[in-house]
Amino acid sequence: MKTLFCFIFALLCFSVSLMAQVPEGTSSELVLLNVKTGEEKSILKEKRHFEAPNWSRDGKYLLINAAGFLVKIDLEGNNLGKIFPEKVSTINNDHGLSFDGKTLVFSKNEKGLGSRIYVMPLAGGEAKLITPNYPSYWHGISPDGKTLVYCAMRDKQWDIYAVPTSGGKEIRLTDAEGLDDGPEYSYDGKWIYFNSHRTGRMQSYRMKPDGSGTEQLTNDDLDNWFPHPSPDNKSAVIISYLEDQKGSHPFGKDVKLRLLDVETKEMKDLTPVFYGGQGTINVHSWSPDGDWIAYVRYHK
Repeated sequence: MKTLFCFIFALLCFSVSLMAQVPEGTSSELVLLNVKTGEEKSILKEKRHFEAPNWSRDGKYLLINAAGFLVKIDLEGNNLGKIFPEKVSTINNDHGLSFDGKTLVFSKNEKGLGSRIYVMPLAGGEAKLITPNYPSYWHGISPDGKTLVYCAMRDKQWDIYAVPTSGGKEIRLTDAEGLDDGPEYSYDGKWIYFNSHRTGRMQSYRMKPDGSGTEQLTNDDLDNWFPHPSPDNKSAVIISYLEDQKGSHPFGKDVKLRLLDVETKEMKDLTPVFYGGQGTINVHSWSPDGDWIAYVRYHK
């Protein structure tokens, strides 16, 4: 039974591109949201499926996943083309940039293997395989650029692992029952934020970089995924499903974005309820100044 449970997670729960499950005719809308004023800017709306925006570290453009390629979009919504399509292809939603903006990290779906993690210079060069073991889904990099953290299934258990960005031996950071996912470093490097189903309901947590000192951040009746810490280290943006998804992260559900005060644990709604889920805000998408986030909402 436990083995079956793990494989269900492998198919349904993770930050992979699930375009086959997206209804025909669905539109995608790329939105910039000011977390301080509530102002929204809809910069791109198309009748195709795209997902998981990153904000560049210089604040000038966004990266989205579209049909397994990374596509560069400027802040006016103009398509600036694919990023190294001969090397960055068949990717899933787990991609992003180092804090200095020089390194691109991405998880690539490989036939017969599943997802593995690669790094390459953003200026161009060779993509280097970091996790020979699979499946491995990247989510965070340390501020000094030396360590990657990711979700991986090993011995039929999904946990959070760390590995040197240059490659090497992976270190297991969590061992709780149930899915642990979405690990992401705070800007000061003191915490790794993540979500976990260890209580039987998806909630957000943080722990120290060595895996100790775990602190639960949310504890309500919503399913709280992917806490993305802010540049000032005071808050985190979370995507919350209104209904219990039984540990999965599906597309096409009622969700909203909320802002968590990481010290007081108070939550503030950033959006009304909208049609989203998988692909909305899988990866870090804060603007460098900490005023804006980027996300995708969908339309039937």
